[in-house]
Amino acid sequence: MNDSNPAHTMELLLWRHADAEDGFPDAGRALTRKGLKQAKLVAQWLKPRLAEDCLILVSPAKRAQQTADALELPYTTERRIGTSADVADIIAAAEWPEHRGMVIVVGHQPTLGQLAAWLLSGDQAAWTVKKGALWWFSGHGGYGGVETTLKTVISPDLL
Repeated sequence: MNDSNPAHTMELLLWRHADAEDGFPDAGRALTRKGLKQAKLVAQWLKPRLAEDCLILVSPAKRAQQTADALELPYTTERRIGTSADVADIIAAAEWPEHRGMVIVVGHQPTLGQLAAWLLSGDQAAWTVKKGALWWFSGHGGYGGVETTLKTVISPDLL
């Protein structure tokens, strides 16, 4: 952190994978036709709004990978945000709130909902992030702590 300017902003986008097939093994479940459409709609909305140096972290599960593929941008497969992740894993992977810039996490319920609750209320609660939905948070921080703002929630059924 630059000591002459301790305040900085981090954009954290939580994107739940789109609608997926039922089946086993869980990590191999693919998106349905509806899910592919959901991912494409959200990606079309999101892509022009992304920072040039955006870091995209994606669960290794097939349905999350297919959701991220809709952006047609390079991403990093991150095991810490996989199907068995907890809130602390995602915070560590995204480097919240220290990372400077924008990070997209493409992951799973219930962890994304728990993280959204924690970011806004300070408690992990059973909030639901709908399939294919994107929650965009901004964290402005410095020596006094982090002020978190929910900038928008985008649901594919509204696009």
